[in-house]
Amino acid sequence: MYEREILPPGEGPIRDGRQVVGTWNRAFPEVDFLAVRKPYRWPLPAPVRDMRIKEWQGFSVQDDRFLLEAALGDFKLFKAVRVFLYFKESGETFSFDRILVGKRWRMPGSLDNASVECRATGFFLRSHSWLKANAVKLDVDIAAARNRPAFTAHLSFAAGGRESPPVAVSLAFDDGPGMYAFKSLAAVRGDLVLDGRHISLNPARCSGIFRDHKGFYPYRMMLTCCSGLGFDDSGRRFGFHICENQARESRRNNENVLWLGRQMTPLPPVRVTRGPEEGQWMIQDTDGMVDLTFTPKCGKQYMKDLFAVKGNFFAPIGCYNGMIANSKGERILLKDRWGTGEQLYLRM
Repeated sequence: MYEREILPPGEGPIRDGRQVVGTWNRAFPEVDFLAVRKPYRWPLPAPVRDMRIKEWQGFSVQDDRFLLEAALGDFKLFKAVRVFLYFKESGETFSFDRILVGKRWRMPGSLDNASVECRATGFFLRSHSWLKANAVKLDVDIAAARNRPAFTAHLSFAAGGRESPPVAVSLAFDDGPGMYAFKSLAAVRGDLVLDGRHISLNPARCSGIFRDHKGFYPYRMMLTCCSGLGFDDSGRRFGFHICENQARESRRNNENVLWLGRQMTPLPPVRVTRGPEEGQWMIQDTDGMVDLTFTPKCGKQYMKDLFAVKGNFFAPIGCYNGMIANSKGERILLKDRWGTGEQLYLRM
């Protein structure tokens, strides 16, 4: 059975101007990649290095009725906001995407009582993280438009680790610079209001995954992510978030994780390939811990090609089938369980 070392708490993933690679079961008080003295072969001034850092936060929320995905990111040349709501029974969707240029808000380097606000005409999004208080909060307010109803969300993630240990990873890429990610499975309480329809969330049946990413991602950035959450047959909360990215030594260090009850299990590297059926993804490892298929049901593909900047982003909602296991050999059998996938190519 695959195992990965969980390092003891330390000062952080950036020490004495160098990135420390590893996996921890806690977040660090501050993560500042500008403190890396020489992320590239040639020395660069701080403003240029800052332009190479990409940062974003992601929120996945799901209960028996709906699935919500939200994200906000600072990619320096532009900011990005995405909100997608899917109702499982009816297939009804709500989608909001915005690319912003010239906004000056920044992602926080800390998750201890830190926040970021994004405002523009017709919408407001605020994320506030306070892990010592066992809370991450997300507030969204989107005004109605000609082809879109109004949407409001006030959500609170119990993401401090009291119920499920979080995971923090620091990974290096082949060309030198690296990345940091923090992920936490949590019970979620709060309210959604869509076009006047009020949905109250019960934390006993509603789960969420909060993610925080930052780092010197490659100029040609490629990743595929697979995520699902819910409750197993015995009523235990579970969730997984798996990424195939450009990290080197991925067997020793990757960002793949499974939560089951109060246990967090680092997972081995996986390969995500297109399956024999049209549109189906196959997610497998070589250790017998991950053997899943993902069938997209709906989702938009976003493509931009602006000379030096090119992006291709596909984030479908769909169903998982198969098996995923923790380090104790306990298996979660998934049959038509809802989740999400992401495929990103960004040249910037």
